[in-house]
Amino acid sequence: MLKAVPKRPKLPELKDLIRLIEAPAPETNIMELRDKAILETLFNTGLRVSELISLNRGQVDLERKRIALEGKGNKIRILFLSNTVAEYIRRYLQSRRDHFKPLFIRHSGKVDVRKSGEKMRLTVRSIQNIVTKYANRCGLSIEITPHTLRHCFATYLAEEGANPVPLQVLFSHESLDGIARYVHVSDKYAEETHHKYHSLTKLD
Repeated sequence: MLKAVPKRPKLPELKDLIRLIEAPAPETNIMELRDKAILETLFNTGLRVSELISLNRGQVDLERKRIALEGKGNKIRILFLSNTVAEYIRRYLQSRRDHFKPLFIRHSGKVDVRKSGEKMRLTVRSIQNIVTKYANRCGLSIEITPHTLRHCFATYLAEEGANPVPLQVLFSHESLDGIARYVHVSDKYAEETHHKYHSLTKLD
C-alpha cells in the first residue's frame, strides 16, 4: 500500500508576510517596538520559538549582525541578521531602562526586580499571541504561527535557489543533516547565501 504524501502546509504569500511584519507600530510604544523586532527576527533567522525566547543580550552581536546559538555538543550555530533586523533590535534595547539578561521581555504585569530578570522573559505562548495579534490586525486569511515564519524562512530561500547545504547551516533542519555530514560549509558561505537570497534582506 502506498503511503499518503503529506500535504504541504499552506504558507502566506510574500506580500502578506510583509504586511504581517509591518503591522506593528514601533513608534507608538516599547511593546510595539519589541513586537516589530520579534517578527523581523523570526522571519529573518528561521529561529525556533524555543530558541527565540531563550536568547540573551550577550548572544547578539549587533555590530557584526549575527546571533550565536549553542546547540548539541556545545556546537555554536551562527545566524545572520539583515541591517533592518539589527536596527530594530538596537532600537528596542536602547528603549529599555533595565539590565535584564533576556533579549525579549514582557512590559506588563509585575516587574521582577532581580538582576537577571529571568521571570521577565517571554514565553512560547507570548510569542504565539504576538503573531496572532498582528495577523488579525492586518486581516490575513490563513492561520499564522511562529512556526509558519520559520517555515517561510526556509521555503523562500529555497525557492530563490539557495543551495541546500548552507541552508542547513542557517535553518538547522534535520532533513538536511545527511547532506551536512558529508559536505563542509563555512559560516562565510552561509552568510553570503542569506544576504543573496533572502527577500527582505534585498530591501535593506
